[in-house]
Amino acid sequence: MSQKRCQALEPYFKEEYVQSDLDQLETLLREAGTFDFVPLDNGLFPAALALQEDLEYTGYSNVWVRDNVLVSYGLFASGDIQKAVHCLKTLAAYFWKYKNRFEDIIAGTADPEDPMQRPHIRFDGKSLSENNQQWAHAQNDALGYFLWLYSRLIREEHIPVGDVEPELLQLFVDYLHVIRFWEDEDNGHWEEAKKIEASSIGAATAGLLELSKLYDDKPELTEKNRPSCEQFDRLEEGITRGRNALNKILPSECVQSDPGKERKYDSALLFLIEPLQMTDGAIADCILRDVSEHLQGEFGIRRYLGDSYWCADYKDKLDPEQRTNDFSEDQSARDQLLTPGQEAQWCIFDPILSVIYGRRFAKTQNVDDRAKQIAHFHRALTQLTNEESDFPPLRCPESYYMVKGKYVPNDITPLLWTQANLLLAIHTMRQTSQAG
Repeated sequence: MSQKRCQALEPYFKEEYVQSDLDQLETLLREAGTFDFVPLDNGLFPAALALQEDLEYTGYSNVWVRDNVLVSYGLFASGDIQKAVHCLKTLAAYFWKYKNRFEDIIAGTADPEDPMQRPHIRFDGKSLSENNQQWAHAQNDALGYFLWLYSRLIREEHIPVGDVEPELLQLFVDYLHVIRFWEDEDNGHWEEAKKIEASSIGAATAGLLELSKLYDDKPELTEKNRPSCEQFDRLEEGITRGRNALNKILPSECVQSDPGKERKYDSALLFLIEPLQMTDGAIADCILRDVSEHLQGEFGIRRYLGDSYWCADYKDKLDPEQRTNDFSEDQSARDQLLTPGQEAQWCIFDPILSVIYGRRFAKTQNVDDRAKQIAHFHRALTQLTNEESDFPPLRCPESYYMVKGKYVPNDITPLLWTQANLLLAIHTMRQTSQAG
């Protein structure tokens, strides 16, 4: 049985949309608090808002680089540019504060095999300081996302060139080169066991591509602190090696022979289509088909087959302090808790699928693309909490997980990443709908 819709949304499940439908829907959701993005004073966003006191164990009051970039992108693309700019400038200040993380690995005085020696991608946003807790910080995708959106905001003149520290951009290039990101085993989007992941390689390559465009469009940036010829060569080499690696791995996520690492289907690959636009055509079609056939469920979309995070009756099987532990070194105990087919079904993917098909429809006017855009939009709306939920209605969960045979929102509700993706889906629906 699929999720029961929130009654307030019933008038907005349309076979086709006009602008007035979307105006009314967005007004409803904004008034209900669905699109509350409450940043810290410095512009950064915690992963989740208004967690109850007994849910502090989740650690989602911390700041994740990846989440902040993708939340900022959703706001930016839907017109809230200033919040995105504030967030990205603060992230840049954080990376500059801890530039030694880049410098030490570039110099060879720190071991990139130790994730705690890498740039930290989860930190205390209020104090802009690192946490001492052991964490899977080897996340090349997070660094790539930052470089991608930060460079774009500068290139499109939302961030003045004079506010930019050019050396920071060069540190990203040199760091990604030294760790050989195109063949580096990292913890990736899901912060789990290290492997060579297409989703991470694609995000890092997208970041380098956007930086290369920035250098072309804003030569005054390189004049301020000119990169060496070797650094320019490293930038272009990284783009080439990243693309070549993607050609060898896609449409899979990981093709390493180790059965503990090999993974054909992973929903993180969707982000290579949107927003990164790193793949299209037949490869993108294959990724979309794989997600639909192998990962899509009634309530949401699985991250990957065999995902034990928030598996069935998760809270009964693990104490609070264990539920969001760093499992990157040994996930076997958690994986034993999973009954295949009872993986959590996430809510960040359906709105992105709606965006993907909406972008396609805008180009092709293909009725099948339009139908899929609307179908995934409806699924995203259905995932909002209803009147019977333990949470206020019209909130965006991280995922639905099974409790005694029934799928319910997990404790990370609302998740700002889900909110941003839904906002982007509405924005794209608005772009592809008729006046009225």
